[in-house]
Amino acid sequence: MYFNECFSKMDYNAITEKIIGAAINVHKTLGPGMLESAYRRCLAYELEQMGLEVQCEVAVPVVYKEIKLDCGYRIDLLVENQVIVELKSVDAFHPVFEAQVLTYMRFANKRLGLLINFKTNMLKNGIKRYIL
Repeated sequence: MYFNECFSKMDYNAITEKIIGAAINVHKTLGPGMLESAYRRCLAYELEQMGLEVQCEVAVPVVYKEIKLDCGYRIDLLVENQVIVELKSVDAFHPVFEAQVLTYMRFANKRLGLLINFKTNMLKNGIKRYIL
């Protein structure tokens, strides 16, 4: 499958712009320092209000050769069945968070992921975008 064949209703840039805009709105309202679960629910609500399809806590099985292992890995949000959104509320990004997003993208066969850390004064400093 070609990269362009993965598009549904809108392209990746349009989806990520909406996700980032919604995340900024959530951050402006709640501020930093809340639990990740609160941000997840509020961001899902904002995205749904925009008419986007949002799935929360999507299970990601680990595939090893011909077996699938349910190890409890979960994508925080899957938007439009295309963009993985991993949320954090931590003092600083750690390399393991990037590895987590990239692993989810690989096992879920998705090409785009966002890592968003809500525990920042300026949310734009807490957003990273990943493309496979």
